[in-house]
Amino acid sequence: MELATRVLNTVNYVWRVIATGISFIIFGLGGLLLSLIIFPLINLLVKDCESRISYSRTLIHNSFKMFINMMSLLGIFDFDIYADSNKLAKANGIIVVANHPTLIDVVVLLSMLPNADCIVKQSLFRNPFLKGVVSAAGYIQNKLDVKALIHSCDLSLKSGNTLIIFPEGTRTEKNGRIKLLRGAFNIALRCECDLLPVIINCNPSTLTKSERWYEIPKYKAQFSIRVGELVESRRFRRREINFAISARRLTKHLEEYFIKEQVKTCNNLN
Repeated sequence: MELATRVLNTVNYVWRVIATGISFIIFGLGGLLLSLIIFPLINLLVKDCESRISYSRTLIHNSFKMFINMMSLLGIFDFDIYADSNKLAKANGIIVVANHPTLIDVVVLLSMLPNADCIVKQSLFRNPFLKGVVSAAGYIQNKLDVKALIHSCDLSLKSGNTLIIFPEGTRTEKNGRIKLLRGAFNIALRCECDLLPVIINCNPSTLTKSERWYEIPKYKAQFSIRVGELVESRRFRRREINFAISARRLTKHLEEYFIKEQVKTCNNLN
């Protein structure tokens, strides 16, 4: 009986490695298909720029939703992401701030938000598989100068978009320590918008910054999303305090919140 269990576990592990590779291939080919065929067709058929971006984002949303469902069917992840979907659905004109434990965090969030905007790394605009996708969607480059970045975020938020930002700036280290940067909170204060914290958990950890795609856990990972309560940025803005100090206070508040939620999640798992 023990031998049969070990064999089944080994077969399951090998299959998940293969399935993970298949998923990455499909993701890359899907990006090329969208970039080389679908988005150029949208550009030809839809003349209005805002409408093109809206169609593109809706297409990305639906494509990512199919991708997440495919990963679930292949047995790579168990996803528990829809319990708080109504909170996210109402997140118009605000910033969603999330921790960033895995490579697929933004894919999952975009699969849940049909017309979300993002601040993305400039390197993605040079990536052969994704540059057409991020360009068609009109996502904001993180390497814009500060004034241009805040202006782009303000326009997006005032248009009613949900703006997704990972305030760690990169994926969380495998040790799980969360350290937030002040950029997202400067934007919230200067654009006078509220923030919605999203807690992402993946157990066992996989697709972290320090792991290659094939370094998967022994058992299928459980990927969950929980949405916190809205944080009003104006509570941290005082007339006698400048933006830098206000952003520091807001950053500290959210960092403590994410760490507390992380500890709570670990205690629940134990």
